[in-house]
Amino acid sequence: MPALTSFETELRRVVQPRARVIIDNDFSGDPDGLVQLAHHVLSPSVEIRAIIGSHLKPGDPFDPSEQTADNAAVAASTVLDLLGRAGTIPVLAGSNVGMTDPLSPIRSAATDAIIAEAMRTDTNLPLFLACGAGLTEIASAYLLEPRIATRLTLVWIGGPEHDGLAVPPPGSHGPEYNLAIDIPAARVIFDSFMPIWQVPRDAYRQTLYSWAELLTDVRPHGAIGAHLYDALAQVAVMAGNHGLPLGETYILGDSPLVLLTALQSSFEADPSSSEYVTRTVPRIRADGSYDTIPRQGPRPMRVYTRLDVRLLFADFTAKLAAHAAG
Repeated sequence: MPALTSFETELRRVVQPRARVIIDNDFSGDPDGLVQLAHHVLSPSVEIRAIIGSHLKPGDPFDPSEQTADNAAVAASTVLDLLGRAGTIPVLAGSNVGMTDPLSPIRSAATDAIIAEAMRTDTNLPLFLACGAGLTEIASAYLLEPRIATRLTLVWIGGPEHDGLAVPPPGSHGPEYNLAIDIPAARVIFDSFMPIWQVPRDAYRQTLYSWAELLTDVRPHGAIGAHLYDALAQVAVMAGNHGLPLGETYILGDSPLVLLTALQSSFEADPSSSEYVTRTVPRIRADGSYDTIPRQGPRPMRVYTRLDVRLLFADFTAKLAAHAAG
């Protein structure tokens, strides 16, 4: 473990861990997941128990290979190395393919890690599964050990807009991106009794960070800042070269995973500065749409509608700058 900077020493003196987090993300895809990972690792209120690299949908332009989960694990390890945290957190590759149907789990070292952490009896810290990708690993873990459903909370970036709350963005078609990675896995989780905090597309699209801010608040701050900026900029240049200019902002849509787990209120811990509504968990149809008639009878879930972007990004840039200065 590297020596802590004075900033980190003081932060860890006044901030003690009060939750456990398993991070599950498709780090070889949209680099917003790399930003989320760096921010989470720099947040002392959570113990990161494992980092899982998840697969993308076959043929995804971000990584069209057949080893996207393996590549995601490598990308996550690079972030840890640039933060000076190499070897301090287990990094595991999940399955490189999705589930073929809702009854066929795919066992991996990642599913075993989820089960083992959820079934621990030697800690009272609540456990969050923070997922910014498809739900292959958590769905498979649940099918292999259903008891984990009552022993963790899933915080998921994914799913389309809910009727009466928001409308789809212009030009959208087909299932939402993360949902489309593994629809059978989503059907498993939404038919389970697992607590769900969902950040659907209309909410995660609120996390706009301007290129001017990225240039001034991220890029200058050490090797990790340059790495994160360059990964995002590469996407913008590639999109522009294909006639899809991204404009002046980038959606850091996976960062709410940090906001909702690490940046909770001091007393009566909860993500109190963000807003959600309680909805009955819908079923997921085979085409990725919602069916409002649940299989197991009504049960509630959180659907986040507004995110405290000020807190989220102010905290991120403060930690990034202090880490670089150290």
